[in-house]
Amino acid sequence: MELSETFHALGEPTRLRILRLVAAARLNVSEVVSLIGVAQSSVSHHLAKLKGLELIREERLGGFTYYSLAVDASDPRWPLIRLAKDAEDTHGDLARLTELLRRREDRTSLNEKLLEPGQSWLLWASALSSLLPKLDVADFGCGTGLLTVELSRWARHVTAIDRSPQALEQAKARLAREKHQNVSFVEADLHALPAGLPKHDLVVISQSLHHVNEPAAVLAQAARLLGPGGRVVVMELMPHGEAWVKARLGHQHLGFAPELLEDALHAAGFTEVTLTATPRDGSSPFRAFLLTATRPPRARRASRPPAERRAYR
Repeated sequence: MELSETFHALGEPTRLRILRLVAAARLNVSEVVSLIGVAQSSVSHHLAKLKGLELIREERLGGFTYYSLAVDASDPRWPLIRLAKDAEDTHGDLARLTELLRRREDRTSLNEKLLEPGQSWLLWASALSSLLPKLDVADFGCGTGLLTVELSRWARHVTAIDRSPQALEQAKARLAREKHQNVSFVEADLHALPAGLPKHDLVVISQSLHHVNEPAAVLAQAARLLGPGGRVVVMELMPHGEAWVKARLGHQHLGFAPELLEDALHAAGFTEVTLTATPRDGSSPFRAFLLTATRPPRARRASRPPAERRAYR
């Protein structure tokens, strides 16, 4: 009976294509949809059918549900599965799968090497912590709290702000494991922070601006949160052409020309704006830069001094 149901299930061409793909790699629904070009509702139906026959398994990972092949050579249905795997790829599904897996590897590398820069700064953060004054710090767009942990090692207090409740829960768990008690968490949109937040000495905005609609509005909120003489540190990406980061990583902007953020800082009332750009890395399409600025002792709108635009090499 089980073998007969499997024959019947795999007689549907789309279902057969899906089985071949998840037999080759663990995939989520959106990835399957992008590979075979069928509506998500239809893909979900086929996946449920295959799961009901215990041909595939599902597992949760990083907020997504992934599907993979659940049978092996010991299963009496294996010869049928093997025929499905070895059938001619007339739709080019496997070629698209190869490209998808390459992009996935690129995203993983980007997350590890760039999107969470604290990952590469852990040793420096520990070494410098004893030299830095005790400050009240706000971490704008804290995400899962990797950089928040490092800030909390030397700060008097850290306010970790993010609009995602799921990310904040992970950040709280991370800080709890580290047994750091000098961090408070605020769920808020960076464009419009809640009233009543205390003044801070430092605002850190580490690769959060490319996730927001209006970076200038976020920089204005940073100015509002800082006390007189407070400083902001912004780390961002130079303009790039990697459009896949919008769909896959939720970026709203493909990097920024540094002078645009410099102008926004001046418009928000900051002074002493300085820029540091990283050297080009021929192996990566991404290049980061760092901006620092000061909120003047008296709140006022600063006019940008006349100067020629910098050339970035």
